[in-house]
Order: sequence, then C-alpha cells, then structure tokens
Amino acid sequence: MEPLDGGSEPVPGTEHDVPTGPVDPDTAVLLLSAGVTTITHPLLYVKLLIQVGHEPLPPRVGTTLFGRRVLYLPGFFSYARHIVSVDGKMGLFRGLSPRLLSSAISTVIRCKGKQAELPSKMSSRSSLRKVMKETSHEMMIQCLSRVATHPFHVMSVRCMAQFVGREVKYSGMFTSILTIFQEEGVAGFYVGLVPHMLGEVLFLWCCNLLAHFINTYAVDENVSRKEQLLLAPPPPPPITSYQPPLTSLLPLPHCPIVCVQFSQASAVRSYTKFVMGIAVSVLTYPFILAADITAVNNCGLAVGLPPHSPIFKSWMHCWSHLSQKGLLFRGSSFFFRRVPITSLPSATE
Repeated sequence: MEPLDGGSEPVPGTEHDVPTGPVDPDTAVLLLSAGVTTITHPLLYVKLLIQVGHEPLPPRVGTTLFGRRVLYLPGFFSYARHIVSVDGKMGLFRGLSPRLLSSAISTVIRCKGKQAELPSKMSSRSSLRKVMKETSHEMMIQCLSRVATHPFHVMSVRCMAQFVGREVKYSGMFTSILTIFQEEGVAGFYVGLVPHMLGEVLFLWCCNLLAHFINTYAVDENVSRKEQLLLAPPPPPPITSYQPPLTSLLPLPHCPIVCVQFSQASAVRSYTKFVMGIAVSVLTYPFILAADITAVNNCGLAVGLPPHSPIFKSWMHCWSHLSQKGLLFRGSSFFFRRVPITSLPSATE
C-alpha cells in the first residue's frame, strides 16, 4: 500500500483552480457601455422617428391651465406601444447592431485618449489656461471618435427610419455598407458629420467654460466669505464665579459647521458641470436634429423624399427649412408634446 503524500497536487476542479484575478477595467467599461446602449435604444428610436416628423398616432385635444385649447401629441409610451403593435417587442431594437459597434469603438478611443492625457487632473479651482488646454485635448478625442463612429451612426439612423416607409433597404449592417458605398460612395458614410461635430464641440467648450467660471467666481467666493465668518474665534465668555465644565469650553460646535460648508461647496462644484450640460444641450440640439435629418435625406427612403420631406442641398439648407417652420427643437421632448391650435376657440368662450 502506497503511503499518503500530504504534498500531493490538488485535484482539478477544487477551489485552487478558481481564478481570483480582478476583472479588466477596459472590459468592464465596454460591457457597461453596451448595456446602457441597449437599454436606451428604444428611447433614441422613438426620438429619431419624431425628429424626422413621423406622427402615426392622431393627437388629442386638451386644455391648458389658462384655458387654451391645444393638441397633445403622443408621448414616448404611446409611441413605443405603436411600434410594438407593428413590429413586435423586438422592433424596438431596430438598428441596434450598428449602435453597439459604434459605442464600442467610441469607448475604446476615449479610454486610450484618457490614458494619453496629461497626468495633472483638473481641480475645482483650475486656471482658465489649464481648462482650455484640457478641453482642447477632450475636443480632439471627441472629433476622432465622431469621425470613426459616424458611418455606423448613419447606418443605424437609416435602419430605424425604414419604419416610416416599411422598406428593407438597410436591413443588415453589411447590406447597409454595400448599399451606401454603391449608391453614394465613401461620402455617404459621412452625411451629416459637420453639424454633428459642430454641436458636440460647441457643447464641450460651453459646458467646461461655464462650469469653470461658475466654480471660480460664484461658488468659491461665497464659500470663502462663509468660512471667514465661521473660522473667526467666538467671543470670550463673561468672567463669573461659576466655572463651567471643561467640555463646554471646547470649541466643538464650530468644527461640524465648517465641515458642512466645505462639503456643500464640493458638492456644488461637482454638480455644476452636470447642470451646465443639461442647459447647453438644449442650445446645441438643433445641430443634432439637422445632422439626423440630413443623414436620411435623399437616401432612397420614403422619409427622406417628397412629399414627406423636401430634398436638402446641405445641412444648412435643412437648418434654414426647420427654422422657417419653427421646428428646430422637434423631438427634444418625449412628453407633453403639444401643437397650439389657433383656430379653436378658448375653453372659456
């Protein structure tokens, strides 16, 4: 009988074979980006159909708080139910494949760009020169990402726009590549690139500069005044025959107040850029709208041809047309979309 060997090799399948290494951060970011893209795709799908002016559901008459009669257009959930009734639940994910590939390429470019970024980080009180330098670096990464991913954006937009005319011209990603290349050449993959890039660059500069000026000249000055008042020593207590306990003489009540002020200032500075992003996105939305409409214009789909849409010579022609019609912000909202009815009498009449 063989003697027992205490140092024998572990049996395969035990806990010794289980890898315990950490997950690659780049892989985690890619998976997270793909998940967010998939979840939000129905929102962008409905938004695109609204942008191109497709309103399959009739509006309903409503009344505002001031008694004005208006037409309420269907919101996101009504629109999504209509898509499900026509194409099923999977119809909400039409055009998802090009967007997933575009999201993956954009994520890789941004990660590589951040690794090549300067080691110094932007603090809450950075100088204007430093903010401009770092914003320029972000702009270069953003432009490179847009150039690399815009062909997939065009394919995704056209695939989703087929819902209007029920075409199958851009049914798959490889079919879309061949169709665009044969009919429009390489330039067809970059239709609408200029307004999209202008909108993103304008958004980036306005958001960073506004956040810097607010954090530097609004938040910091107000907080410094409060800190000076709070850090001032309290007046000495009056001398009496009674001596209070030692714990009541310690200046403990002043420390928590100062810490609260510091935490409030840091919170305000951290949310400034987020709030500025929401405000600036409203101003740059017409660029995105003109880019998406130009991407589907005169490409062989019914949504981009008369009588549904005029044929535009350029994105500036599209912008001018939308401006004349008062439609530069079409599709910017999913809910409470209304069209004023000037011909209907007031509810008070």
